[in-house]
This record gives sequence, structure tokens and C-alpha cells, in this order.
Amino acid sequence: MDAGPVSAPVPPGSVHRITSLTNPQVKAIRTLGQRKGRRATGTFLAEGLKLVRDGLEAGWAIESFVYSHTVADQDAVTDAALAARKAGAQILEVTDPIMEKIARRDNPQMVVGVFIQKLHALDTLLSVPDGLWLCLEGIRDPGNLGTILRTAEAAGIDGVVLVGETTDPFGLEAVRASMGSLFHVRLARIDRATFLDARPRWPGRIIGTHLSGKTDYRGVSKARPLTLLMGNEQSGLDDALAETCDELVIIPMRGRADSLNLAVATGIVLFDAALAEA
Repeated sequence: MDAGPVSAPVPPGSVHRITSLTNPQVKAIRTLGQRKGRRATGTFLAEGLKLVRDGLEAGWAIESFVYSHTVADQDAVTDAALAARKAGAQILEVTDPIMEKIARRDNPQMVVGVFIQKLHALDTLLSVPDGLWLCLEGIRDPGNLGTILRTAEAAGIDGVVLVGETTDPFGLEAVRASMGSLFHVRLARIDRATFLDARPRWPGRIIGTHLSGKTDYRGVSKARPLTLLMGNEQSGLDDALAETCDELVIIPMRGRADSLNLAVATGIVLFDAALAEA
């Protein structure tokens, strides 16, 4: 059964120990493993002490800081719990079986945070003077998305725009793959109609990768403001969106492979554009 507040390295009375899988708070947190639960609450899970600290240091709002009782005496966990409490989070100490249920896997991380989702309005995102932006149309694979966000942060991108029906950037796998970059990359989500409506006032040029592209990606101007537009993993860039591009490019390949993984292809063109302005 659940006990009330217990003493801990954080101020007395601020830590709650939970031992029951049927606890309402545990049930609520577990729903965040599903997109429906994240949509309903506007929150998401970040697993692992590093990710939670990244979120806190980036100033993202946190609702709950959850840790396993087996790491309660670790200084790094205590420090993070104090920071989370200062940011307004409830502090929950749970058993390992509860952590496994929350993370939906064996050998889970011993710390998780429940953060509030944050997205930017498109016009706000595009207001950066001489910006470099990345648009991802219809991206489906959460691992690809997380990897691209990580790459985008490393390249110093000014924002990432998800266009159309995409995987959830706040899903567990995408957050894991981002390695904390989700907290540092400005992100917007729009439908295809909004993209097309916004195109006439879009700052600078848009370069898209497309099978019908005739130009080597290395041979086009990278003058800013500049947007790179990438299509989905299976079908590539939608024709209607491709028609709005100022230029369509390809990545030359010497081997027999006829395509590249989306995250790899994005990294290639993104760093080429980023370094052109270095």
C-alpha cells in the first residue's frame, strides 16, 4: 500500500513514496507512453537523469520528478530532485517494478521526468534574421526524428518544422533518440495546408531534396535565410511541396544503394548548409 510523505535528502514532506502499481499517479504517468495520453495531458516523459537535467537546465516546465528508491541516496539524483522541486515538480519515489511499468521495458532508467510539451508558432520560429531552418514532411520513424533533432542542434539550426502527419516528437523513442536535443531545438508543427499558405511570406529560399532534382546539393547557394525541406522515409518529398521549392537537389551516390536513411541524408545536407555560413 502507499505511504504518505517520507523524509529524504530533499526537504521533509516533499517526497512521496509509491509502492502500488494501481496508484492513480502511476496510472496517469503510464498513459504518457501512448500518443493519446500525451495529447490529453500536454505532457511527456523524459527518461534518464541526463535527459531530465537537460530539460530542467533548458527551463522546460516539469510536473513530476520520479526516481527509483534504489538511487535515492545518490548525490546527482538528490541535486536533480531539488532542482525539479524548485521548478514546481512533485517528487515521487517508486519501486523498480513501477519504473519498469512506466518505461515499458526491462532495465529502465532509474529517473524519469514528466515535462510539459512546448511548441513554437511558425511565425515566431521564422522571425530569426538570416535563419537556417529545417522542414520535415511526413516523417514517420521516431528514431529518425530524434536523431535529426540531435543533428540539428549540433549544426546550430534555428528551428525545425514538422509538416503534415508526422510521428510524435514527444514520444518515448523520439525523446530517447534526441539525447536531450529536444529541449534545445525550437520546434513547430503545422499541416500541409498551413505550409502552402505560408509559402508566399516564407523568408529566403527553400531547397528540397527530391528524386527529380538535377543539382548536386553541394552546388547550390546556401545564402541565408534558408530552409531545407526533406520528405518522408518511404515516398520522399510530396510533389505539391516540391513545387514550392526554389530548387530541388540530390545527393550523388556512387554505390549500388538507391537511397539513404532519412536521418543520414538530412545530416549531410544540413551540415553542408550550416558550414557554408561558418
